[in-house]
Amino acid sequence: MNKNLQVAKYVFLDWLAAMVAWGLFYLYRKINEDPIIFSHLNEIYDDRKFWLGIIFIPLFWLALYLMSGTYRRIYRKARLKELGQTLGSILIGVIVLFFGLILDDMIHSYKSYYESFIALFILQFSFTYTFRLLLTTHTVNKIHRGEIGFNTIIIGSNGNAEKVFHDISNEEVSSGNKFVGFVNVHDRKNFKMAKHLPNLGTYRELNKIIIATRAEEVIIAIERTEKDTIQRIISELEETNVIIKVIPVIQDILFGSVKVSGIFHTPLIEISPDLMPDWQQSIKRMIDIVASLAVLIFMSPVFLFTALGVKLSSPGPILFKQKRIGHKGKPFTMYKFRSMYVDAEKDGPQLSSDDDPRITPFGLFIRKVRLDEIPQFFTVLIGHMSLVGPRPERQYYIDQIVEKAPHYRLLMKIKPGITSWGQVKYGYASSIDEMVTRLQYDLLYLENMSLAMDFKIMIYTILIVLQGRGK
Repeated sequence: MNKNLQVAKYVFLDWLAAMVAWGLFYLYRKINEDPIIFSHLNEIYDDRKFWLGIIFIPLFWLALYLMSGTYRRIYRKARLKELGQTLGSILIGVIVLFFGLILDDMIHSYKSYYESFIALFILQFSFTYTFRLLLTTHTVNKIHRGEIGFNTIIIGSNGNAEKVFHDISNEEVSSGNKFVGFVNVHDRKNFKMAKHLPNLGTYRELNKIIIATRAEEVIIAIERTEKDTIQRIISELEETNVIIKVIPVIQDILFGSVKVSGIFHTPLIEISPDLMPDWQQSIKRMIDIVASLAVLIFMSPVFLFTALGVKLSSPGPILFKQKRIGHKGKPFTMYKFRSMYVDAEKDGPQLSSDDDPRITPFGLFIRKVRLDEIPQFFTVLIGHMSLVGPRPERQYYIDQIVEKAPHYRLLMKIKPGITSWGQVKYGYASSIDEMVTRLQYDLLYLENMSLAMDFKIMIYTILIVLQGRGK
């Protein structure tokens, strides 16, 4: 499968549909103004607005589709779902174009507004969805014929796993699963699945196995006697970006949002790896960029005041930098205004406390009002962090936290943030036990991620800063 080529096909067809639709819409409006326009079409070709529209309007539509997640999981498209997504995104796009470009135009009557709106919507939707439907149908047929498939791992090694393997392998219409092997849960001398697929290892090695096999899908088909491992299996998988499916027999021991996968195929329940809708993820990133730029620009006087205060308070650099672990376990450099004396960790990593003698008097103040966090907006701007997300930690402490709370690794599914529900409700943690306690709030955020939740956390954070209640 060439995903980049498939994305390019959708992008090209969407661009072509937008260009044709706008060209016809422009012609439609000209006909309304001048019914004999066909006798002097050169007026259209000589019109600068026509060519600007042909160039920039399709780019507007591509940007909107990109924000709405149209080009993600390009081989997983369903025609009915795509119909709803196309209708929604085009309705939003037409409203934006209508109020941004068309509303100020000269018209004969208000009826022309409604007619123009309907005409643009019908033209844009008709061409866009027709092209998408043709391409999606062609792709779906190739999946059903087994020409396109997704590397799949079965977690389980006995009766349930064998049944799922036979059911999927014997489907009249392929669901696209290409089995690369199975993973065992409990160690045994013999596995029933060994007759059908290679044993890739134990579930404790899932992350490495998924990377090595380039698996896109995992089917959990364990026995009821193995259900004690289900939470650990899910924790291992939540760090990856694979689609997780489970057999209905174990759905009663799972929690979270699930949906039925494939009504014409083997009945499986799908656990989506996406924590937020695509359009909300796009808006979240836009908010990160805009807010970070605004803070770095408009708070530059505060930035300079803090930098001067740090420099005068104690010898050493103005900025403090440290390696932290971010999204998907990738390390990044986090910057803050230095609030401690130089060589504060000469005896090894230490967590700060309320009466920490390593903190300078000025450092205590900027920590209280969160001014030490300002340089992190640059880290947000370049994409290593977000405004809202769990606090990033060092690998040294993560190793200790995971020993007590293995589900901490779930937080690595998202970008760390400047503020979080854990920071709002708990504040700084001065011990591993406090980190574990704060974890419950960050997991609560993970389970309820949304733009509304982000705004709520940011409002609470601003109130805490203004009231000086930071911990």
